[in-house]
Amino acid sequence: MIKKIIASFAIIAVFVLPQIALAQFTISPNLPTTLGISTTTKTVEDTIISIVNWVLGLLGLIAVIMIMASAVIAATSGDSNKAETAKKALFGAIIGLVVVLLAWAIVHFVVQATNTVTN
Repeated sequence: MIKKIIASFAIIAVFVLPQIALAQFTISPNLPTTLGISTTTKTVEDTIISIVNWVLGLLGLIAVIMIMASAVIAATSGDSNKAETAKKALFGAIIGLVVVLLAWAIVHFVVQATNTVTN
């Protein structure tokens, strides 16, 4: 029971402390420019790459969070069924991260190939 409480506080600390450190962070009114999807100075290819990078970065972040959460659950569970479920979730999250990285590589390869052909 104490291990679970300590693990809960550790997880909360990992997610809350960075938010406290960035308490003065404000969202810019130029959010599309901040995200790199401004259409004023970029080509369509650059805009597509920026959007894909942003979405894949978000998915990669979610996969890493799932990896961390399932690893903590697997390490702190006393029940073998829970540990097995957490290991399956960990394996799935790792596969998801690999898929995100492959999707990023494929998009960049296709954009570079079409850029080379059109120039």
